[in-house]
Amino acid sequence: MPAGTESAAGVAAPAPPPAPGAEQYPALDFANSAIALPGGQFTDLLGTPEAANQWLTARDLAPADAGLQEMCTAQLRTLREQIRSLLAARLDDCPPPPTALAAVNEALTRAPAASLLHWDPARGLHRAASHPTTQIVEHALATLAADAATLLTAPDATRLTACGSPPCNRYLLRHGRRHWCSTRCGDRARAARAYARRTQPKPA
Repeated sequence: MPAGTESAAGVAAPAPPPAPGAEQYPALDFANSAIALPGGQFTDLLGTPEAANQWLTARDLAPADAGLQEMCTAQLRTLREQIRSLLAARLDDCPPPPTALAAVNEALTRAPAASLLHWDPARGLHRAASHPTTQIVEHALATLAADAATLLTAPDATRLTACGSPPCNRYLLRHGRRHWCSTRCGDRARAARAYARRTQPKPA
């Protein structure tokens, strides 16, 4: 995983460690790959084809030399936003957006179950993917969509929450009363509460 990518301000921002639950559910890590940081900074771990290829490779979803193109990377980012919409709807206890449901279901059915049978004079009959790079991405999309569907329908869904330390926009699986995705966010939330107590007007 890249240590960080260019932020909105043009300064490389370090990526925080995976949120609780991300090791168990790659789709949660996927949803959290667009990260809002303090000071108006933003880190997108899928921001470039190279970064996206590195992210997928680190999770055994693509070989290091897959050579992703921007079109494939854009498909990953689009699915990520649809999964984030489903997570947000789950937390708000409201119906999921139909477009998000359709996007996840479409991704679930995109990966071919097997390599297809081909013929050419030099090789004769053989099995191969028609477009290997595209098939790699479709397999990754299907895997992440399936994992998101599992997370949203498993008992663990009751532990799903959003990080309680603005401006962080990451999701996590709650353990006990913890509502922060990282120690850094927890420290920031505690500091904010302490500051609010210090600056609160004292009663007359």
